[in-house]
Amino acid sequence: QNTDDGNSMQHEYQDILVSEVADGVVTITLNRPEAYNALRTQLLSELADVLQQCSDDDSVRAVVVTGNEKVFAAGADIKEMAALDAVGVLNDPRVMHWRRIAQFPKPLVAAVNGFALGGGCELVMHADIVIAGDNAQFGQPEINLGIIPGAGGTQRLIRTVGKSMAMQLVLSGEFISAAQARDFGLVSEVTIPERSLERALELARKIATKPPIAVRQAKEVLLKAYETTLDSGLSLERKAFTLLAATEDRNEGIAAFMEKRKPNFTGK
Repeated sequence: QNTDDGNSMQHEYQDILVSEVADGVVTITLNRPEAYNALRTQLLSELADVLQQCSDDDSVRAVVVTGNEKVFAAGADIKEMAALDAVGVLNDPRVMHWRRIAQFPKPLVAAVNGFALGGGCELVMHADIVIAGDNAQFGQPEINLGIIPGAGGTQRLIRTVGKSMAMQLVLSGEFISAAQARDFGLVSEVTIPERSLERALELARKIATKPPIAVRQAKEVLLKAYETTLDSGLSLERKAFTLLAATEDRNEGIAAFMEKRKPNFTGK
């Protein structure tokens, strides 16, 4: 299931490039440079499919998603959107693709250079950790087209950057810089553009060395903090903490610490 699965993920794709599994990490590169990596249905479908494969492959411990040096993704595909009436929007298959991306249970790290706008900014907010080059710009300019963010932008943005900045971005259509995005919690680190992918891979590789059951539980519980009360969140945290006491990795981690050696986590 290891390298062969990694290899099988690499072909067939039109709008993305997929690396082999290396050190437990798969890199997905959005690859529609002629369209500024606009997130058409084909791209979202491919991205959701690869994430599903990564979810099913035990050799994959984390995934990095990136664009190119000038653009992460500059939004939805406007030509595609223009062809849809209200019924078309209601039945839009992209809704399911976005849901599948959101449900990816393993760590997803985004390396962002250049524009991350509209759907591109929404994709950034689907990532668990975001590393931005200092040339990155983030925004939700849908208002300029007479629409609003439709892939979770309003809901995730206000939970991430707070009411005032979310209102400013969505109502004005203005962009913010990488430094502003870091200050408001949209990204965790800002690097020079040439280092953003390298830093994202460093983090992903580090996460890939950690016990995978604990990593997945941690991601699930952290994300629940967005959606639930403090009391419910604390209860879920305690259940996950208790569950991990039954894992071999927990025993190995404690034994390695006591014996002053490097742990060997197996995902059991």
